[in-house]
Amino acid sequence: MNITAVFSPALYGFAKHEDPFICIVVDVLRATTTMCTIIEFGGQIIPVASLEEAMDYKNKGFLVAGERIERKLDFADYGNSALNFRNASINGKTIVHTTTNGTQALHLAQTYSPYAVMIGAFSDLNALKDCLVKENKNVEILCSGWKNTFCLEDTLFAGALSELLLKETDIEGNKLFECKDDSAFAAMDLWEKAKDDLQGYLEKASHIHRLRKAHFDDVFDYTFTLNTCKSVPVLKDGKLIRYE
Repeated sequence: MNITAVFSPALYGFAKHEDPFICIVVDVLRATTTMCTIIEFGGQIIPVASLEEAMDYKNKGFLVAGERIERKLDFADYGNSALNFRNASINGKTIVHTTTNGTQALHLAQTYSPYAVMIGAFSDLNALKDCLVKENKNVEILCSGWKNTFCLEDTLFAGALSELLLKETDIEGNKLFECKDDSAFAAMDLWEKAKDDLQGYLEKASHIHRLRKAHFDDVFDYTFTLNTCKSVPVLKDGKLIRYE
């Protein structure tokens, strides 16, 4: 099975999309970390791309979480911080979620008929790797980036996941995954430089400084701690649920 990485939604139309493939949507700061946390604590998510859709659901009585350009939506019940959801009060609840980049990428991921769409963040890294080994399909890692541009944090995650998958073998010692993709190799090279001090390396990332300026830096420690979630969100019938 092959691993590819796509550094921006703007590039997704040029990806090979080798069937059958699983698309991993990544928006580390902050959407997919929040999604993983909601699923880990027993919630479900309806991801929507537009503010109009989110408002529609709000008017129907749904709980809404979301932001645009580091601002919580005026009509939302929650912002887009994973820290809002690290408690049992969301168990069994459905949260409508819309963000600047992540939910847009999630909708884009569905356009090329993937076998499945899953959510990636440093918080579910090992759990996601295990799911992908179990499914044994080609893997595309779609980095949400920032307004269709490259970002470091999503690319580093792509490198971390690619590295883990390339280490997996069957009982006879044969590799389960291979990589023929320049982007995935570049992501792994960056990950090799960053992994011993992830937060320190990411001080050069532009989105870190955007969020800090907006006083959203309280979530950084949690965001860049690996494997805090054992659950993996997977898209089923328009809703993110726990992968079983």
